[in-house]
Amino acid sequence: MSASPVICVGGENLIDHVTRDGEVSALAGGSPFNVAMALGRQQADVHYLTPISTDTWGDRLADTLTSSGVTLAGGRVDAPTTIARVTVTQGIPSYVFERDGTAERSVTAASLAAAMPDGTTALHTGSLALTDGADADAWEDTCKTAHAAGTLVSLDPNVRLSIISDIDAYRARIFRMMKAAHVLKLSDEDLEGLCPDMPQDVALAHVRSETSAALLVMTKGPEGATAMRGDISIDIPAPPVPGLVDTVGAGDTFMATLLAGLARIDALAPAALDALDAAQVEALIRRAGMAAAINCSRAGCNPPTLAELDAAMAAVS
Repeated sequence: MSASPVICVGGENLIDHVTRDGEVSALAGGSPFNVAMALGRQQADVHYLTPISTDTWGDRLADTLTSSGVTLAGGRVDAPTTIARVTVTQGIPSYVFERDGTAERSVTAASLAAAMPDGTTALHTGSLALTDGADADAWEDTCKTAHAAGTLVSLDPNVRLSIISDIDAYRARIFRMMKAAHVLKLSDEDLEGLCPDMPQDVALAHVRSETSAALLVMTKGPEGATAMRGDISIDIPAPPVPGLVDTVGAGDTFMATLLAGLARIDALAPAALDALDAAQVEALIRRAGMAAAINCSRAGCNPPTLAELDAAMAAVS
């Protein structure tokens, strides 16, 4: 690439209070926050659009991003940090969130437009930011505006039905946003949450019929991932994890690596997505799967650096 494309990421930032085997720890987190961190570690030019609190927890969040090379485009605000109570059982996390009146919800369509630099190549969001409230409306409007302007829009719903009060309204929002996305990533659990009572193949076909995304990827945990681009459909197995610690942030690391991979091959643009061939799609999701596997060998979301990921890929080539 002649220049590094600007990737904007927005959505919740929070502190994960994690209980694992009776021990409690506090970790920086939030799905889009993790995506921004992982992109920064892969040396992308990434701007994080969501405000971060000025409290002590916010200091940790801000330091985590800046140390990973992320630009804090959303600034800092005098509101508390969102807290997630996470219980890890046999490596699988469950969540309860405390989000009322917090910093990461202090956004409007105008504030997001002001935070996004001129010449932005791609915009990514998803997860809690889309659940409900005025902030969810702001993110939906921002993505639609970006899509209409020709900016690549990436969406990862990261569905958490257990914390959503109006599930029908939430599903309707996600399906509306799918119509203004170029890249859509879902986990198999996301698909089940969005399309209940449908077999997986039927649900996936339904999503494909509803989304404008040229590239759709479904991650399936230990069963690997499936990617679809036009008539191309690629399945890959999950790479082995060198000692599973937990799966926190694995999907976010996968998502970030997919975006970083598109940037590496000059395909972070709507027209370029349409031209991806099968070999390119397979290479993209194999690299993303490797990054997720490395993350799973560490506690919490701790994505690999570019050098670590390149070394892991070289070892299996």
